Amino acid sequence: MPFPPPPRTLLGPRRRSLLASAAGAALLVGCSTDADDSGTTGGSESAAEAARARAASDSNTLLQHYDAVLAAHPTLADRLDPLRAEVVRHAAAFGGGSGGSTASSSPSASASASPSPVAATPSDALTNLATAERALADRRAKALLDLPGELARLLASVAAAGAAHAYLLTEGAK
Repeated sequence: MPFPPPPRTLLGPRRRSLLASAAGAALLVGCSTDADDSGTTGGSESAAEAARARAASDSNTLLQHYDAVLAAHPTLADRLDPLRAEVVRHAAAFGGGSGGSTASSSPSASASASPSPVAATPSDALTNLATAERALADRRAKALLDLPGELARLLASVAAAGAAHAYLLTEGAK
């Protein structure tokens, strides 16, 4: 015969409620209109444009890395094509590249920022690609703190997608 659960007396808010409230309050405090207002000055606009151009260039460099891995290991196409398509969309969102090829980036930029040679084995190539995705996501997450509202939200979204790509490239193989 099962025992009934002991009576529970609620003396105040539960611990989870307090933690959720504290987290919500921290988010509200962190959100201010200062970041959105800072985009109206001339200096901030040029900083925002430089950040947008850097993000587009980073996405194009990552796209080159995907293309190099796909050229060296065509058997990974089914796995990498959807992620590569997302990187193309990220580059386009920042105003960089045509999305179809990497020829749209300048030769000097591609020569100086070209990815390292592709690993000999598919698993090592995936690991290197995941490392590149993770490093770029981390750089973007740090950079968004100094950007005005809409660009910061875009960069945060793309950084989160990059972190998800890194996870899929590493954990998906297990």
